[in-house]
Amino acid sequence: MELRRHGVTDTRVAAAIERLPREMFVPDAFLDQAYENTALPIGCHQTLSAPIVVGRMTQALELGDRMKVLEVGTGSGYHAAVLSRLCRRVYTIERYRDLMDEAQRRFSRLGISNITWKLGDGTLGWPEQAPFERIIVTAAASDVPPVLATQLAIGGLMVVPVDDGVGDPRLLRVRRDDEGLETEDLGPIRFVPLIADPGRR
Repeated sequence: MELRRHGVTDTRVAAAIERLPREMFVPDAFLDQAYENTALPIGCHQTLSAPIVVGRMTQALELGDRMKVLEVGTGSGYHAAVLSRLCRRVYTIERYRDLMDEAQRRFSRLGISNITWKLGDGTLGWPEQAPFERIIVTAAASDVPPVLATQLAIGGLMVVPVDDGVGDPRLLRVRRDDEGLETEDLGPIRFVPLIADPGRR
């Protein structure tokens, strides 16, 4: 009900979120807040996004069940698990080994078999698996990441929070067609920053 009140009207997205046990992705100290509409810390200075944010971003992807999706920023693994119920395969990248190891264990316990992961710099994407019909970035970039845009299939969509340091962070949806990129502003959003490896900043 709360998802719908905040504009998440895609019933497939709402059902995927409703059926996923969010408490499995929350540190023990925050279990009592697992279903509150708030971001929660998960270690490594990262957060588990609020359910409404996950719903908004997932709905904006306009997912089909045969699509291949790249997620930049695995974090707790919660968003990848939601995506896995709505597409053919999720490729997810995480820069922190501790978070990736925990996410892998959660995927295994849930019996999720259509998520492929790797440890690395998400700003570089996953060129060996490109192109992707959909790309989602779960941390705020300073602009639409150009490397990720090149890994987006023609006709594909990328959803990315952008914080240029001037105004409020915005959620952008980027469409790629034969002529280039078209960007749509979906409104304000809050996220931890997208970080590249030190040698590539």
